[in-house]
Amino acid sequence: MVYVFLADGFEEIEALATVDILRRSEIEVKTVSINDTLEVCGTHGIKVIADIKTEDVNEFDLEAIVLPGGMPGADNLENCKFVTDLVTKAAGEGKIIAAICAAPKIPGVLGLLSGLKATCYPGFEGRLFSAKITHKRLVRDKNFITAKGAGVTEEFAAEIASALKKGPAANRAIKGMFY
Repeated sequence: MVYVFLADGFEEIEALATVDILRRSEIEVKTVSINDTLEVCGTHGIKVIADIKTEDVNEFDLEAIVLPGGMPGADNLENCKFVTDLVTKAAGEGKIIAAICAAPKIPGVLGLLSGLKATCYPGFEGRLFSAKITHKRLVRDKNFITAKGAGVTEEFAAEIASALKKGPAANRAIKGMFY
């Protein structure tokens, strides 16, 4: 199961296009609201209803965590103890941690990117503590996938699918979208 965490102020393209592409790639995905309700409002005012809330996350079926950027969404995710605890635990178990835009700062401030190559939205590099910062659009190092921003979302989702051994299904899905 891939869990995509949503906080008020999330970047809609990064979250919703990733969910869409992963589902087209035959990957089971659930959106997770960190709010008290299932409703979450994106940074551009688009309201969505998440599939579940944090208390419904099943750590035993977790294959990957996706952290969309957007502000203040990335700050809200970073300030959510459930998210940071789960990211830390999942990373330690070798699960895929995928963060885009400002969200790579979350594993960054947790010290999880130390010695690894990573990228992020320009201006957040200082929060990727001890990472080997690149200026590439997308970087995968070990079980971490980081990407610059909304314009890289299709590549980001395809890389997550590839990491989960669903590359052929992702390639068919993206080809079918005429990307």
